[in-house]
Amino acid sequence: MAIPKTLIFSTCLIPLTFLLSHLTMANPSSYSRRISPTTLGFHEEKLTHLHFYFHDVVTGPKPTMLIVAEPLKGKSDIPLPFGTTVAIEDPLTQGPEAHSKVVGKAQGLYTSGAHEAMELMMVMTFAFTEGEFNGSTLSVMGRNMIEHPLREMPVVGGTGAFRFARGYAQTKFVSVDFVKGDAVVEYDVYVFHYLTHDSAAPQSFHDGLEFMVDPILGKMSIN
Repeated sequence: MAIPKTLIFSTCLIPLTFLLSHLTMANPSSYSRRISPTTLGFHEEKLTHLHFYFHDVVTGPKPTMLIVAEPLKGKSDIPLPFGTTVAIEDPLTQGPEAHSKVVGKAQGLYTSGAHEAMELMMVMTFAFTEGEFNGSTLSVMGRNMIEHPLREMPVVGGTGAFRFARGYAQTKFVSVDFVKGDAVVEYDVYVFHYLTHDSAAPQSFHDGLEFMVDPILGKMSIN
């Protein structure tokens, strides 16, 4: 006796429907999934060193920093009393001189975070306008102990060529006037980020921005 085709179809459909239902309902509240970096076009991770100069300009016709809050003005001997908050749009240059080629700018805020010392909380983004990283940004957030000769702050992220960036920035004064507020600061930034198929591997200077690229994954050997 022949088995109706509709019965065969129904028999096959029931377990398939159950399986699909089970897969769909296995974790109905999930909103995340693991993916490979290659699905976003990221392939090899590299370490990049950027070197530039940060100019905090207070005097002159066009200051690059502005005090937006100063709750203890006149009540403290510290140049930046506790709670003082400053907005910045500071040029980043290839060399320490004011007329040196501009390779980007630092935008953000810093706040004095100590009563008895010069300790700043920095929240800023480096927006690059020259070279391989033109249009890309790095974000820095951390404590800046400006009374120390060499300071360190974490790099917490970035955009463009610096997506998934992580690393640190070391800073030191080239010149500073704690009375007027003008300062030139040297920055060495070391950051891990991904290399894409479209990325080049530049060396030394590139359109005014000094950086060095070192691919690291898969190239380490143990002797």
